[in-house]
Amino acid sequence: MIKSVNEPTTTASPSTSRTAGSQTLARGLEVLRLVAGTPAGLGINEVAEHAGIHRTGAYRLLNTLCDAQLLHRGADGRYRGAAGLLALSASAYHSLLAAAEPVLRRYADELGATLALIVREGGEAIALRVTAPTSGTYHVSFAEASRHPLDLGAAGHAILASEAARTGEDPRVTTARAKGYAQTFGEVEPGMHGLAVPLDRGICGVPACLNLITVRREQATSATTVLQQAARALEASLA
Repeated sequence: MIKSVNEPTTTASPSTSRTAGSQTLARGLEVLRLVAGTPAGLGINEVAEHAGIHRTGAYRLLNTLCDAQLLHRGADGRYRGAAGLLALSASAYHSLLAAAEPVLRRYADELGATLALIVREGGEAIALRVTAPTSGTYHVSFAEASRHPLDLGAAGHAILASEAARTGEDPRVTTARAKGYAQTFGEVEPGMHGLAVPLDRGICGVPACLNLITVRREQATSATTVLQQAARALEASLA
């Protein structure tokens, strides 16, 4: 059928199309932040309620994000952050990672312990890079992109210590700020000693720390000075 040139058209104007696309993208990003920031995961109804959208719209956005490997749906039906987020984080932290990798390698071998670069994202500490020593009969290891609450573990205390003091803050954070390092035992993983040194936020651009994980108490205690040297070496390479 040939349309009359005078017949009205229902095609959306370019500006309308662009606005609609922007709204969809904004909702998708909101859902991504919401789910990725909830370690326990969220169900479709919870996402729809928190994002203020219909359940059908939430379902479509969640499926799109799953197809992009940014989220995944667990056996319990809840959505959580997926491995694709790590690639995005690595890109965002490119300069920091490039400077950190040789430092982590050098000092992990020197200390004979696993070292990690930990950054803050929201209320969590995220393992951006984990480096195990190349020698030794055994070593502790954990996954990159693993996360835990900031109020637990040496890394969380050190990261909070890199920020301005707050009224009512955890005394362990205050102590870490004064000493220049934080030490904990068994807070994140049973039987594990943690030692963390805060990094200068003004230099690194984000709240971050270097973290040592070991099963040996004496190693976590004796490594303080060397780990502080590692932190200063990383800051110098970024300055």
